[in-house]
Amino acid sequence: MSVAYLDTHVVVWLYSGDLKRLSTPSRKAIENHDLLVSPAVLLELNFLEELGRIKASPTRMQAVLEKQVGLKVCERSFGEVVQAASKQGWIRDPFDRLIVGQAAVGGDRLITRDSAILANYAGAVW
Repeated sequence: MSVAYLDTHVVVWLYSGDLKRLSTPSRKAIENHDLLVSPAVLLELNFLEELGRIKASPTRMQAVLEKQVGLKVCERSFGEVVQAASKQGWIRDPFDRLIVGQAAVGGDRLITRDSAILANYAGAVW
């Protein structure tokens, strides 16, 4: 089965069971791909928890989603991801740049609602 990465907001919605926020193509991609997240997603979730925007810890979210949908954290080398991320000059957010870079290394899909990513990364799905 091919791989699809989840953007941070998609992880939050899956964890909270807010599936109505997902588009039909994104739901199909989730059902038909092995799911991965960049470690940058976990770091961004940690920031969101510190800011009080989410209640669950990233570790808890990842563990629950691993059981529910088989979500794994990608173990690609950080150097390889940074090299791919550095080619994403169209994006300024460092989390998003790393998340896109993680997917871009293998030319994999990235499930996201982010309009800038959708407009600039060919593997983006929404």
